[in-house]
Amino acid sequence: MDNRKFILSLKKGNEATFKEAYLNYYDKLINIAKRFNFTVLTPQDFVQETFLRLYNKRELLHEDVLLDKQIFVICKNIILNHLNRENKIVQLDPLHVVIEEEDNDTEIFEERQEKLNSFINLLPEQQQKIYTLHKLENLSYKEIAALTDLSEKTIANHIYLASKFIRKKVENH
Repeated sequence: MDNRKFILSLKKGNEATFKEAYLNYYDKLINIAKRFNFTVLTPQDFVQETFLRLYNKRELLHEDVLLDKQIFVICKNIILNHLNRENKIVQLDPLHVVIEEEDNDTEIFEERQEKLNSFINLLPEQQQKIYTLHKLENLSYKEIAALTDLSEKTIANHIYLASKFIRKKVENH
């Protein structure tokens, strides 16, 4: 079955197709999740959450984007959101996490991160979502367009306006 037909079948809620996706991607997603250091949850928890989200949001899948890419983005976003919630200070080297060692640097980084998050929270909801996907989760305009049904030009405009707003806030603080 080609990618488009497979995704259309998933979107219709076909259990056999979902099971096939689960069997095809489970081990790959586990290997991705194992690259992170988690304190509470296991890689299996993140993979399970990925498939839950895939099923619950299946109507948002795009037939023109490879399923691999969509599933990996879902998993990556779940992991990154979890890491952000844990307030870990991380530097992401393609799917590898390193925790800052210097306490002083960590405090400064935490402070700046907190301010940035508070400025991001002041943005309109759509700008907030797009800015976060691009700047914090490192998704390209094309990837964001695939996830949001917006044009790359609209995404660029949202990022421009959000960046301008945040820059202005930073200068005033």
